[in-house]
Amino acid sequence: MAGEFETSVEYGLKLSKRIYYGKESATVAPAASTPPEPVRQMSRRSSTGGSGTDQQISYLPTAVTAYAVVSEPEAVDNPDVPSYQPYVHGRCDPPALIPLHMYGAELEVDCCLDHARVGFAGRWRVHCVKTGRSCDCRVAVPMGEKGTILSVEAEVTGRLYHSQLVKTEDAEELSKASKAVGGDGRYLKGNIYTFRIPQIAGGSMISVKVSWSQKLVYRGGQFSLDVPFSFPPFVNPIGSRICKREKILLNVKSGIDKEIAFKSSSHALMELRREVGKMGFSYEAEVKTWSASNFSFSYSVCSADLFGGVLLHTPFLREFEEKQMFCLHLFPGTNQLRKAFRKKVVFLVDISGSMKGDPLESTKNAIMSSLYKLNQEDSFNIIAFNREMYLFSPLMEPATKETIVKANQWINDKLLAEGGTNILPPLQQAMKLLAETTNSIPLIFLVTDGTVDDEREICNFVKASLASASTGTSITPRICTFGVGSFCNHYFLQMLAQVAKGHFDCAFDTDSVDSRLQRLFTTASSVLIANISIDFLTHLDSLELLPSSIPDLTTGAPLLVSGRYHGTFPESVKVTGTWADMTHFTMDVKVKRTKDLPLDRVLARRQIDLLTATAWLSQSKELEDKISISQVAKMSIQKGVPSEYTRMILIYTDKGEKPPETHLVMEVFSKLNSLRSLQLGSESAEKQNIYLGSSLGIGFGNLVATARNIPPGTEEGKQPDAAAKLVNAASSCCGAVADRVCCMCFIRACSHTSKQCSILASQICAALACFECISFCYELCACE
Repeated sequence: MAGEFETSVEYGLKLSKRIYYGKESATVAPAASTPPEPVRQMSRRSSTGGSGTDQQISYLPTAVTAYAVVSEPEAVDNPDVPSYQPYVHGRCDPPALIPLHMYGAELEVDCCLDHARVGFAGRWRVHCVKTGRSCDCRVAVPMGEKGTILSVEAEVTGRLYHSQLVKTEDAEELSKASKAVGGDGRYLKGNIYTFRIPQIAGGSMISVKVSWSQKLVYRGGQFSLDVPFSFPPFVNPIGSRICKREKILLNVKSGIDKEIAFKSSSHALMELRREVGKMGFSYEAEVKTWSASNFSFSYSVCSADLFGGVLLHTPFLREFEEKQMFCLHLFPGTNQLRKAFRKKVVFLVDISGSMKGDPLESTKNAIMSSLYKLNQEDSFNIIAFNREMYLFSPLMEPATKETIVKANQWINDKLLAEGGTNILPPLQQAMKLLAETTNSIPLIFLVTDGTVDDEREICNFVKASLASASTGTSITPRICTFGVGSFCNHYFLQMLAQVAKGHFDCAFDTDSVDSRLQRLFTTASSVLIANISIDFLTHLDSLELLPSSIPDLTTGAPLLVSGRYHGTFPESVKVTGTWADMTHFTMDVKVKRTKDLPLDRVLARRQIDLLTATAWLSQSKELEDKISISQVAKMSIQKGVPSEYTRMILIYTDKGEKPPETHLVMEVFSKLNSLRSLQLGSESAEKQNIYLGSSLGIGFGNLVATARNIPPGTEEGKQPDAAAKLVNAASSCCGAVADRVCCMCFIRACSHTSKQCSILASQICAALACFECISFCYELCACE
């Protein structure tokens, strides 16, 4: 899907050569008659000793960008100065994407703990479609580290839209409504979200506000943030008298009672305020061209010693949540003399056929680099698996230079991608290798790109094994999981890591597998304090801990443990654990009630992911499953964070009209049904809500793709769900009726073409509520 997107943009830039900007373009933009220069990126190579890199052109967006979706090339022209060029025959399939000229860029970032909420407001003009014609506009939103889209607002010639999350079943009801059009929301390569706004007239201005969440990266006592804010030159408007003003507002509320120090920034920030644990900055400038670099920022926590705290949050009266919320944080400090645990490491590497090429080569490079980070007192082993299992050694091997050289040779010779995927036997073997470890941290690193059908059994096996081995002085194995692409079940990998006090990470783009896998190893393997426990239960009536098993504290990242509770929280809590020399660690951590920290929204993404993984694991228990899913959907809507059980739509609102209350508040105070609360039954046919498609979540893996050994990234986008198909079909019919055209709707139930299944035409007829002669012809198709 990303490849098709880039091809469409490349062709759109070629089409933009048809546009004549008047006499001024000859002096201001002499290159306007030639294709604008795209962003150039360096391609990463997977060789360990390569000294050079090849340069490749990428047309993927590096900042929020709007595109005109052009199917008919003859519609491309300057709406102000027609060029009267010869008619262009044919259509673009897929449609060309012409980047629109941008007239405003404002960025607002709020940081708290390891979380950042980013808001971007931009204005674009449809400069490439002639007067009297219209086109759809696609907006692309690239996000930073573990980005998640949160909200969308748009204003187009008097039409106002704002996003709303609804339950999946409500979205299915929406699919039957006649006043809904498809917005084709989808992800490209995991961190770029795109959506479509229909029918924008040539020469019109479009204003969009989007917000997303992303993570701050912690390294060496510093938090760093990187926000996509690098605009290609072809979005700069043509003309010397056009004012281009950039604005950036940055707020940092660290959540800790320590001094924090500004370290670096990509843009010339001006300090607005500074308090203990808080900072505020702004940047505003009139520029000739829009920013050509991402907005980056870093600050350090001024403490060499280990420290921590507990933050409490009381929900608002209008919220469903009756329990109060807490977040405990422990920071490792910057003391380099503190000793870390010795390590026993087993790498489990998926070598099924789908890992062939870049995924496996990047994994091999990361493992070989990680081996050189081990100390001589550490030990390791490597297990490669497909349907079979291949061990580097029957025993754990010392991490000497000679052994590592042999391991590298074995990796290059034996790790060949072929066959299927079977995770349980190699995991059982790794657990045996690490049994009864006493004075080292046993670590298992599982790397896979696929889904297997016994994932719940694997989690239950690990639970039982760890429970039986947790007695005495032994340290149970920590399982760290790494997913490659979108075909693996990320919730299975998260749950497996949670059960075993490990860490989870993923790479949707194969280019980032090497760096992210090495970062996971560095973070998880530098353990300072193990077997951490907190004395909550003696003070509280009830407690829900997320994650349920408390991970170790490492030098690579602060430890965050959150949850919800009933009862009276004490003024301090005692945290205990084990140092690397096996002595006892204890610390009294002070409790503080927050007033100005949005703790519930900061922790929402983390809690929704963990609760979704829990719901997935308990899916065989019908009652628990329904309760868990309802809980996740409720939290998703309440906090405005997408989940697997909610969908996003854009609600139409008249200009000047107050947007409706959120779905959840309406459910509490008005007891209205979901469709009425979202105004889906508007009487005016011109007021159309936009359905942004299927779930914004990552899904629960793809067994079919795994069985067929389809490489990660081959099918990056999800197929539309049933609701999306009905919306698109209904909206197409609605447009035909408006033009008094007798239409034929070809409705496909899914993308495969074997056994047939039907969609009830009566549902669409009822949704259309039309009195025109409509004949429905459907091609019936279904899944294999």
